Amino acid sequence: MSIERKPQTAEVNSRLWGARAHDWANIQERTALPVYMAVYDRIGLTAGAAHLDAGCGAGLAAQVAAERGACVSGLDAAEKLLAFARTRVPNGEFHLGELENLPFTDNSFDLVTGFNSFQYAGNPGLALAEAKRVARQGAEVVILTWGVPERMEAAALIAAIKPLLPAPPPGTPGPFALSNEDALCEFATSAGLSPVEVFDVNSPWHYPDAATALRGLKSAGVAIRAIEHAGEAAVDSAYSKAIEPFRQTDGTCLIEATFRCLIARA
Repeated sequence: MSIERKPQTAEVNSRLWGARAHDWANIQERTALPVYMAVYDRIGLTAGAAHLDAGCGAGLAAQVAAERGACVSGLDAAEKLLAFARTRVPNGEFHLGELENLPFTDNSFDLVTGFNSFQYAGNPGLALAEAKRVARQGAEVVILTWGVPERMEAAALIAAIKPLLPAPPPGTPGPFALSNEDALCEFATSAGLSPVEVFDVNSPWHYPDAATALRGLKSAGVAIRAIEHAGEAAVDSAYSKAIEPFRQTDGTCLIEATFRCLIARA
């Protein structure tokens, strides 16, 4: 991907991802907990490691890392999400800003993670190059993205609101652009990173009922964009129809989701 500069996106992302920060922090972000745990297990995160979570959201991954003894820093575009992160990790260092302009010095971190974040920056290539800049030589940089859509039920939820979104700018990559292993590795190498390992993590979206599922799904930035464009009633209808096949006999909702992870070295 090109590293030419593009318009900054933090202001827009702040509005979208901060709109329903409480539901994101307490419902939807929690569906990714198995992902964070699997990644930290895989790399063997140790106490004392200097760790940056780029695009840290409400800080759940940072909390998991801090509980393992890591010295955690984070950056996100949404101040309302960062408020949750600061509560979850009182000793962490959290910043508001752009992924393409990290407020850290060169060679600062033993680990940099981007959990479904780098690819949504205004300039993904530059965002990843910044991650490499602040990582120490030989440090691990983790890029997480959606799994292959054909193999996960959650793709149906993503597809459900696609017709309700405004048309993306020409050439905009879709949400599964990096799900292909070759494309993911090329993304890393273009930023000067050395791919080490690609693996998939199952992280089912489990909700106590359909109403909670709807609240969680509508807390994501893409859902807010759809609400702004097509109205909340249309989004409610689209999601409710998409959720129905995944309702269990006890009233809960269980939707299989898979994420693809690349571990690279700076």
